Amino acid sequence: MKTIIVQTTCANKDEAKVISKILIQKRLAACVHMSKIDSFYLWNNEFCEDSEMLLSIKTKKELFKKVESKIKELHSYDVPEIISINIKNVSKDYRKFIGESCK
Repeated sequence: MKTIIVQTTCANKDEAKVISKILIQKRLAACVHMSKIDSFYLWNNEFCEDSEMLLSIKTKKELFKKVESKIKELHSYDVPEIISINIKNVSKDYRKFIGESCK
């Protein structure tokens, strides 16, 4: 089983909590970490600076499309960040936790 971290940013803590809770309840994620961040980007050719919540979602690689679909369904952004990062090394016990938590 390959494990990944899916990252997305949310407009606020409430949205981040809803997405996190549903991903875990649907067993699409084993764990979600939430961090407050400052984001800088161009949108419609304008410089933007926003406070956002970053979600780091631990899951199985095979579930990426389902996680992506659920994030898009729940997200307030027109184009949410949804990226996956392969986990190269993971402890045996944590890999087992992800495997047992995600279906």
